[in-house]
Amino acid sequence: MISVNHLAKRYGSTVAVGGVSFTVETGEVLGFLGPNGAGKTTTMRILTGFIPPDEGTAELAGFDVTRRPLEVRRRIGYLPESAPLYEDMGTVDYLLYVGEMRGFDRTEARGRVARMVELCGLGPALTKNIGQLSKGFRQRVGLAQALIHEPDILVLDEPTTGLDPNQIIEIRSLIKEIGREKTIILSTHILPEVSATCDRVIIISQGKLVGSGTPDELSRRAGGSRGVTAVVRGNGADVEGGFKTLELAGGVDFLGPEGEALRYRVRARDGADLGRLAEAVSGMAALRGWALRELRPEAASLEDVFRELTTGEEV
Repeated sequence: MISVNHLAKRYGSTVAVGGVSFTVETGEVLGFLGPNGAGKTTTMRILTGFIPPDEGTAELAGFDVTRRPLEVRRRIGYLPESAPLYEDMGTVDYLLYVGEMRGFDRTEARGRVARMVELCGLGPALTKNIGQLSKGFRQRVGLAQALIHEPDILVLDEPTTGLDPNQIIEIRSLIKEIGREKTIILSTHILPEVSATCDRVIIISQGKLVGSGTPDELSRRAGGSRGVTAVVRGNGADVEGGFKTLELAGGVDFLGPEGEALRYRVRARDGADLGRLAEAVSGMAALRGWALRELRPEAASLEDVFRELTTGEEV
């Protein structure tokens, strides 16, 4: 559905996007991550036809964004970080206006507005001007304007910025619902949101692609923090020495006392399954007669992976 090849954009001597390439499959929800200034918004503006690239190509639904921009715009819905809302207009009037701007006659526009009201949960907002709505409902209206023409592709730039936790959950659920029918690119700084909603993640830093894969795949690649935490009561030297003999262990770290017990991290060897490593730790504790008070597999979080890939710091 989306194909990006060696996309580049410069502003004077500043490289905003430096040769990024990726694809998005039909029906996929792609998390698009990167620190501030990494080039995320610039990339999305190129994909939506807002600005042209200096180099490279991008095709959406089979149409080149530079050569066939109108065909691309007919097939995408775009919600930028600052939603394009007219706050002095009523919710319904605004959505009717957007529908007519998309080329629908008044009757068809009304039908599409009714569909958006149902899909985006806008019932409580129908009698209010947009300026009277909460931030959460304004984001819902922004999503409705991006979806009213039933696009194949939806591009969302920080859709939950400034929302409270309840509103974030509501918008996240709405994105998951929409993602059953649409191809979505989602840019956000709320990384748990990515794990909860996205099928795959790409990470860019300083205009370059530095990571790609499912959230689980990316976590497995950051092997430094993968392992098992165990709290055991036993002789420290025996416990540490015993854990080091485990075939799946790549090292053992003493994390300190825990009351009468001791806390250890048993690091996993490259490619080792954490479930099997946890079983091995539990089995050794039972064999040696150690009291095992806690056992918890720990994989690198998406936050750990993000930090490692964008700063070079090991997690």
